[in-house]
Amino acid sequence: MGRIVVTIDIENITEPGTTMKLDALVDTGVSYLTLPHAWKERFGKFSSEETIELQTATQKVLKGLVCGPVKIKIEGFRSIYNEVLFIDMEPENGEYEPLLGYIALEQCGAAVDMIGHRLLPVKYMDVK
Repeated sequence: MGRIVVTIDIENITEPGTTMKLDALVDTGVSYLTLPHAWKERFGKFSSEETIELQTATQKVLKGLVCGPVKIKIEGFRSIYNEVLFIDMEPENGEYEPLLGYIALEQCGAAVDMIGHRLLPVKYMDVK
């Protein structure tokens, strides 16, 4: 299976100027745009923060912090406004690997091309 990594710009709407550009792994098994908790302070204070429970692929239950609102711009797609999830992550080789989940992908009109290992624009959004 291939890896799809995309560049994302994230901005805390509550504190303009608190932006971050990063590369994230596309993971359709994840719901939120997920970042390491160690990066939370870089975004300043959020207007909304809520602790939620999550279940990992290994069935482990852990807690995360959903914060927002944030502006999310996936390179090549329209900007969206949503939330970001912060969880405790262990860096691999000294680097964290943020995850881009299906909620942001659907909102910005991106579809996963598993053959070409890339994101493609969805021609029409659903209203069915």
